[in-house]
Amino acid sequence: MSGANRTDERETVRRILTGSGDTWAVVGLSNNQSRAAYGVAAVLQRFGKRVVPVHPKAETVHGEQGYASLAEIPFPVDVVDVFVNSELAGAVADEAVARGARAVWFQLGVVDQAAYERTRAAGLDMVMDRCPAIEIPRLG
Repeated sequence: MSGANRTDERETVRRILTGSGDTWAVVGLSNNQSRAAYGVAAVLQRFGKRVVPVHPKAETVHGEQGYASLAEIPFPVDVVDVFVNSELAGAVADEAVARGARAVWFQLGVVDQAAYERTRAAGLDMVMDRCPAIEIPRLG
């Protein structure tokens, strides 16, 4: 990856974290405290984000009502943070585009280049294989 691409990606990360909006749907978030999504959602909340759990169990997590799917969330979502296997992530990104989200964030280890290209072509910001809980302290 060239230096320019890394700079562009850093700018995209900053834009998503500071300018895309404060309602984050976290796909794969449940009350399982041993899962990364649980801890990352707590960091997002401390950073002032509204975290909306999206999981088949539709559990309330960190005080926020959960939903079984993105389609069931009855209010606008700004960023869709994806904690599902790479094989499932592309469909979630497509749902985020259909919902009118402003950005999609694929967590560490979640990679789908075709989904990345589709999502960017639809006009959304997107980062892949990164963690907002790691990136937030780097904002300075």
